[in-house]
Amino acid sequence: MIKKLAIFALTLTVFTSCVSKKIYTDLEDKYTDLKKENRNLSDEVETLSKEKNKLDNDLNKLQADYDEAIAERDKLQADYAASKSNLETLKASYKALEENSSASIAKNSQKNRELLAQLEAKEQALAAESERLNTLKKELESRSKRVAELENVIASKDAAMHKLKDAISKALTNFEGKGLTVEQRNGKVYISMENKLLFESGSWYVGSQGKQAVKQLGSVLAENPDISVLIEGHTDNVPYKGNAQLSGNWDLSAKRATAIVNILRENASINPENLTAAGRGEFAPIATNDTSEGKAKNRRIEVILTPKLDEISKLLNEI
Repeated sequence: MIKKLAIFALTLTVFTSCVSKKIYTDLEDKYTDLKKENRNLSDEVETLSKEKNKLDNDLNKLQADYDEAIAERDKLQADYAASKSNLETLKASYKALEENSSASIAKNSQKNRELLAQLEAKEQALAAESERLNTLKKELESRSKRVAELENVIASKDAAMHKLKDAISKALTNFEGKGLTVEQRNGKVYISMENKLLFESGSWYVGSQGKQAVKQLGSVLAENPDISVLIEGHTDNVPYKGNAQLSGNWDLSAKRATAIVNILRENASINPENLTAAGRGEFAPIATNDTSEGKAKNRRIEVILTPKLDEISKLLNEI
């Protein structure tokens, strides 16, 4: 989707000076729609995380219901045992009085019938509660199994991303201290390359050192075909006054992101469908723009590696 955004941005840039205002406006509207769709995809990932949290809450509630059912069953069993003990006592009393008085015998007989009726009712209640308990137990076991599978998948993907981070760090060792950082957070791997490693001021042409770094990154990505690769271009807040073909920092950041994508595409083992280029201009700074050092940090390319979530989505649908 962000790849489409970049194409539209490039189209707007190239044809601004040679198409009618209506065509330019249409392209600009499509560019805006594609940005909204990109945000919707990001919201969808966040929704999946919230759904997992909700499932954890449902599982905890189900466990509480199960524990409550156990307590109720134990109480019924205790009542049943007490009633049974009373019945044995009455039977013994009935036997002792059997020879003494027909009236006493009739009275005890009535009590026995009442007690037997109570005992039968408690047995039925205990059987019903046991059946409900078994149903809750099966549902709890099923949910627990699905949640365990989901946790295993998430843990596996997190381990794979950690391994990927280590492989990238190793591949880019020669560029440490040259404006390049690699870190893992929120289940993703982030590679940040400052412009001093990649571009001249105001340019989107990648220098030889930057091209080498991108190609070495591409060699690792080629061995991980199940990873989505988002390349984001960022600038500082100084207005762009370079090439007249570009309208500003946003266009420049998109051109720089696309330049990185084009270098990665030179590696035939990388699936182009996994690549997305996006320009974010000056609107996602990581440092203050009030100092030259902060501006240098903000002028950067970020490569964001995300594991595909199809398997996680399937498990969520099955729970």
